[in-house]
Amino acid sequence: MTEQPQPFRDPRLPFAERIDDLLDRLTRDERIAMLHQFAPAVDRLGLGAFRTGQEALHGVAWMGPATVFPQAVGIGATWNAELVRRVGEAVGNEVRAKRAEDERVGLNVWAPTVNLLRHPLWGRNEEGYSEDACLTSAIAVAYTRGLRGDHPHYWRTAPVLKHWLAHNNETGRDTSSSSVRPRVLHEYDLKAFRDAVRAGAVAGVMPAYNLVNGRPNHVSPLLAQQLRTWSERSLVVCSDAGAPSNLVDSEHYFDTHEEATAAALRAGVDSFTDHGQDSSVMTGRVRGALERALIDERDIDTAVRRLLELRFSLGEFDPDLDPYAQAADFDTAGHRALALEAAEQAVVLLKNDGLLPLEPAAGKTVAVVGLLADACKLDWYSGTLIHRSTPLDGIRERFGAGNVVFAEGADLVRLKCEDGWLQVPATDTGQDAPRGTQGALDPALVRGRTDLPALTCGDTPAELALVDWGNGVITLREPAGRYLSVADDGYVRASADEPGGWIVQETFRLEAVEGHAGGHRLLHVGTGGYVSVAADGVKVAAPGGEVPAPGGGARGQDGEVPGRPGPSGTVFGIEVTERGEDAVARAAASADAVIVVAGNDAHINGRETEDRTTLDLPAHQERLWRAAHAANPRTALAVTSAYPYALTDAAATLPALLWTAHGGQAAGTALARVLAGDVSPAGRLPQTWYASDAELPGLLDYDIIGSRQTYLYYRGAPLYPFGHGLSYSEFTYSALTAGRTGDLVRVSLTVTNTGPVAADEVVQLYVRAVAPSVLRPLRQLAGHRRLHLAPGAAERVEFDVPVTELGHWDVAHGRWTVEPGAYEFQAGASSTDIRAVAVVTVQGEPSPPRPVLTRGLEAADYDEQLGTAIVDRTKADEDAVTPVADRNELLYRRCDFGTGARGVTVSASGRGAVRITIDGTTVTVPVTAGGGPYDYRGRRAAIAASGIRDLRVSLDGTVRLARIAFTGEGE
Repeated sequence: MTEQPQPFRDPRLPFAERIDDLLDRLTRDERIAMLHQFAPAVDRLGLGAFRTGQEALHGVAWMGPATVFPQAVGIGATWNAELVRRVGEAVGNEVRAKRAEDERVGLNVWAPTVNLLRHPLWGRNEEGYSEDACLTSAIAVAYTRGLRGDHPHYWRTAPVLKHWLAHNNETGRDTSSSSVRPRVLHEYDLKAFRDAVRAGAVAGVMPAYNLVNGRPNHVSPLLAQQLRTWSERSLVVCSDAGAPSNLVDSEHYFDTHEEATAAALRAGVDSFTDHGQDSSVMTGRVRGALERALIDERDIDTAVRRLLELRFSLGEFDPDLDPYAQAADFDTAGHRALALEAAEQAVVLLKNDGLLPLEPAAGKTVAVVGLLADACKLDWYSGTLIHRSTPLDGIRERFGAGNVVFAEGADLVRLKCEDGWLQVPATDTGQDAPRGTQGALDPALVRGRTDLPALTCGDTPAELALVDWGNGVITLREPAGRYLSVADDGYVRASADEPGGWIVQETFRLEAVEGHAGGHRLLHVGTGGYVSVAADGVKVAAPGGEVPAPGGGARGQDGEVPGRPGPSGTVFGIEVTERGEDAVARAAASADAVIVVAGNDAHINGRETEDRTTLDLPAHQERLWRAAHAANPRTALAVTSAYPYALTDAAATLPALLWTAHGGQAAGTALARVLAGDVSPAGRLPQTWYASDAELPGLLDYDIIGSRQTYLYYRGAPLYPFGHGLSYSEFTYSALTAGRTGDLVRVSLTVTNTGPVAADEVVQLYVRAVAPSVLRPLRQLAGHRRLHLAPGAAERVEFDVPVTELGHWDVAHGRWTVEPGAYEFQAGASSTDIRAVAVVTVQGEPSPPRPVLTRGLEAADYDEQLGTAIVDRTKADEDAVTPVADRNELLYRRCDFGTGARGVTVSASGRGAVRITIDGTTVTVPVTAGGGPYDYRGRRAAIAASGIRDLRVSLDGTVRLARIAFTGEGE
């Protein structure tokens, strides 16, 4: 007789029954252990170990070789959901293939990042898709569907969206609070997550390090109030690394870790990523929370049930039925072709005065110059390259190696010390880089090797390539191509292929020394120590002589370690043997056309943990393109970067500009094919390119409405607008029609390729309210379609726009509303290049005035604000408002006081006053300190108001205003 399987092993039963059965079989300690990222095996039940979290932002990351696709912002620039779905499928298959080789590879992938690219100085700009929620959602839905697969029950991988919520700064990222008004919350920040979750291919989210409205995201009530209402699936919430401890250690939001862990668990966090693979700390905190009755076992079971559903969906308990169990697609010809296709589609032609395309011809030479001309840069979330194509590689292959001249443009220097010159010992540096706990390349360990000889000082000078990446940060590279790096023992060696690692050990700053003509000390940015020449080699040492710990602790913007008594490094003289612009000018003068390749290294001056300080291209690279153009006016600038630059002078001077994000393994080939005209460029900017830093709002200002951010509200003239991108062909838009059909507005138009070459066109549909009652976007993306058309070909394009997408969050009534009136549908090639317009009128009842006499006012439900921030009313839920500037005001429009209000009650904490102004008459309500910031007491005052009036409120002192209520006559 065949033994019957335990019910949780029986595939004939629904997942819910199997999960209940398995949960009943687990002991309390076994269930608690499952709450950590690294859940141990349960041998007695035959359960294997399980790990949440496998990075897969644009390919399998941190697990050694993999297909590397363009950065996420480059994927966003394709505006092509169908392509992105295929990329997601390829990445999911490679995760499965890696899993087949190594069971420690996780199938719960932490990707994609859907944080909106609100501010272009955000250090992690490379990780997001767009500043627009509609485009971000479309790309995220496509990518997660590819990662998930299309089986009704089993998932290829289980995607988790990052990072919930309103996370767009690295400066103080674990202590800063994003002040997000309800309209911005519902119309902007939530939307990118909501649409992706509703599409059904998302397994969960990861909360961000920051706080929103004064409350850490890891205890956000929005997880329950919003996220988990969008899907019938029990979404898993995985904490970001170390964030559970931050609730006490850096944020000081809770007094004890047991309180913090309990609050996070009750708010909806299911998997705690903290203390690496050591689960004992977090499980100990959970037990402590249980003992103190801060949680009960039902809280634990709720989280474990969600985690078990994730594991069942990934086929862990049904290997014979799992359709993805035997996936072995890895580095296939199809994946390589897809990486090239994605890189090609990501290229954006910003400007072209006829220089491009460059037609390859016998005897015609192309100069390829610039600091990124022979580079294929990776970022923190890249896999290890199997294939590599730099712009120089691609152009040589396409135009013929004999027709290409090259000059990098690095400054060549020698460093002189007291006993001679800095010299680099000749070494064989070919052995593999260190390997981490996963048996693959671990970026946290790559910080230099100690088995190589350290630099010395002697008679034979080393000529070093010096690159200034901006903000005073430089790298130094020896002739064989290895970067100077500092290892854990403090010695400086030529040991790195590229700058990299969690703490980059290959960056330095030159600091001029007073009293030493031309003398400089060399500060090592990674440790904060100065480079010194000693008898046993060149090392980095602190003033007392000790070797600083890797990472060096906290540093100011200038690299100085707080409390350092003064520099103690060797004073070096610098001899420049060649300026980079001189080499570039020579190469440019000898060619028929010049391609300058500029941009960033994704590990320097803008990355996770570090925001940028400016939109300007580094001065070193400015010198290079100017030198190239002066020598040869037929110069194009190709920018390869993780973020926008203010290329105002270049745009006014050069005949052609292109931009692409770091394009992964096929970046160089893709760029060369676009330059040669094999591919007509059709990438489109996924975010606004501003003309200067002066156009930017504050980095921590999340009120896109009040500060007029992104293309939605920005009224200035950008350098290049959202959606911009040129082609080698021409397209016309005609016969635009729009009409309402039930709950949809159907828009259709004809697009015709009137140019000479086959090309893609990205049709963009925008909508705007013609006469809104509140401030609405200038225009808002409602749909897009990437088409491929032969010369002379035409295609009818249709968009179905839900009528609800025309709406906004009505703060006066706490609901989503679509106002009656006229809406203009605009079709065009960018957010400012509108080619055709149609108007649709929506019928309905307009929103009534704000019923303050019956409902009162929630302080955060303002229409406009100045000089205030939203903070937490309690640690668990709701908002209050506090002043952040002496001049502050809250405006509430069209307040209905009925036949008359005679009294007002403010619910506030802190010390100061609330000043309420109606029709020029101000009532001041004093607020005296109570029992703490969360002690909201009611303070009463007399007031007189009737009818419909605007109400203005200003706050003095440390007041935190939660609510205003009014009473009428006789109440």
